[in-house]
Amino acid sequence: MDDISLGNLTYLVLLTAMLLFFFLSDFRRNLGKTLQYMLAWGLIILGMVAAIGMWEDIKRAALPSQAVLADSGRIEIPVSMDGHYYLEAELNGHPVRFVIDTGATDILLSNTDAAAIGIDPAALRFNGRAITANGEIRTAVVLVEDFAVGSYVDRNVPARVTQGDLDISLLGMSYLSRYDQITITQGRLVLTR
Repeated sequence: MDDISLGNLTYLVLLTAMLLFFFLSDFRRNLGKTLQYMLAWGLIILGMVAAIGMWEDIKRAALPSQAVLADSGRIEIPVSMDGHYYLEAELNGHPVRFVIDTGATDILLSNTDAAAIGIDPAALRFNGRAITANGEIRTAVVLVEDFAVGSYVDRNVPARVTQGDLDISLLGMSYLSRYDQITITQGRLVLTR
């Protein structure tokens, strides 16, 4: 144990001893009630420490992530808390989060995601259009050199960059049709190649 850890431990032991002395001396008439309160607070603090220590495990259980099962040719995507399915992919080596939209024809990239993967939205010609839930938007056609989901890599994938920035990029049927089967079962969307 180094000097800082030993000092912190000493401080905590002294602080705990002082608090115990205060409670026992001040509330000695109602010692039983005082011990109940101390036990309750001790359990609350112990529960908080346990929750902080297990936070990553709790988060993984509450918010399961996608699984790429290359040996069986499947990608399993859990439904999120908002009822949508989100796919994490790497485009040109950069992570991009998509919402799966079976009603969308193409892959629609937000300006932010396009810039992150090395496409300059300011240099594009927005001569296409797309109809979204928010109305019509202008689009520009681009090619994504590498579109990877786990071990599955597609090359030169056509996509569209939106002129108006989307909140999140959309993954439409032009990409989903690369899979042999799309199944929704037990809260998971399963893509099979």
